[in-house]
Amino acid sequence: MILFLNRLSYLKLIFIFSITLFTTYISSIFPSLVEILYSNFIYKFIGQVLSIITSFIPFSLAEFLVISIFLYTLIYLINTITKIIKKSIKFQTAILLILKNFLAFTVIIYFFFIFLWGLNYYRLPFSQIVNLNTSPASIDELENLCKNLIQHGNQLRNYIKEDSVGIMTISGGYKSVFKRADLGYQNIGQTIKIFNGKYGKPKKILFSNFLSYAGISGIYFPFTSETNINILQPHSMLPSTVCHEMAHQRGFAREDEANYIAYLVCIKHPDIDFQYSGILLAIIHSMNALYMHDKKKYFELEKLYCDGMKRDLCAIRNFWISHEGPIEKISNKINDTYLKLNHQKEGVYSYGKMVDLLIAEYKLKNNLNFNQSKQHF
Repeated sequence: MILFLNRLSYLKLIFIFSITLFTTYISSIFPSLVEILYSNFIYKFIGQVLSIITSFIPFSLAEFLVISIFLYTLIYLINTITKIIKKSIKFQTAILLILKNFLAFTVIIYFFFIFLWGLNYYRLPFSQIVNLNTSPASIDELENLCKNLIQHGNQLRNYIKEDSVGIMTISGGYKSVFKRADLGYQNIGQTIKIFNGKYGKPKKILFSNFLSYAGISGIYFPFTSETNINILQPHSMLPSTVCHEMAHQRGFAREDEANYIAYLVCIKHPDIDFQYSGILLAIIHSMNALYMHDKKKYFELEKLYCDGMKRDLCAIRNFWISHEGPIEKISNKINDTYLKLNHQKEGVYSYGKMVDLLIAEYKLKNNLNFNQSKQHF
């Protein structure tokens, strides 16, 4: 790999980088073109072919590649330092070589990232695709959404299996979730055709403990079209996490949209555990939004949680709190930078925009007119 990178001249790197930047610039101007030509045609083919090919590998190829690159880089650096100590290479020459290889690797990775999947960031908003009006909503509308979700969640919770301490559990664990996840996409694909397609099943991450400390529940790896899941997270979040990463796999790059799609797919799933997980995801995001804008109403609605839901939410909170630390902070900063570089100005806070889609859907289902109240959030 280093030999290949060494052969790339600066002019070639500049050319590749320029082509990539030019493509992203044009894509940002013409989202309809990206939607028709790339997301629904070129990527549809690339994503499915890659996913089907890598599905024959019983483990996460993505995880293997990341670990391999990390180890290769470590060995390369140790070897370079050894050469410097032995004076078989000048220090300045070694540094320049390292910088050139890093630059070349970054440019090549960025090029393939954009053309294999990244252009999906520039497609039409999902709200526009499914005709949802995401105009600013009032606090009252947010409160009504939260009430509706909590009522629905409480009803579903009555049919959820529990472990010995009363927390949601799924028979068969993550394997069962991986096996059944596509049923939700099959159901919703009957009405929203863009979700149709043949893709490989999700894969577990062997180093899930590391992901937990990084605050990551799942990762979509566009270079192999694999959905990679942290299998240590509470069962109540597993189905929605899997469906979230599968949304990325189907070409929906924006985090707020992937969250909403995960909710949508889960509630259309034939199994109660998926439905409940989707509702729980929506409750968490909606109630977080309410807490930011009206703490009094938040605490009033929090009292409506049934005991089972309280235990599940507490388990989720405790799980992530127990894994907080420097790794999580670094990971969060990297993720925030990554999102902003891909035109998600809110960074990690873009996950909260899912609430706009939830309110728009709630209004549509209930035939409500858009509130013209000045108290918007």
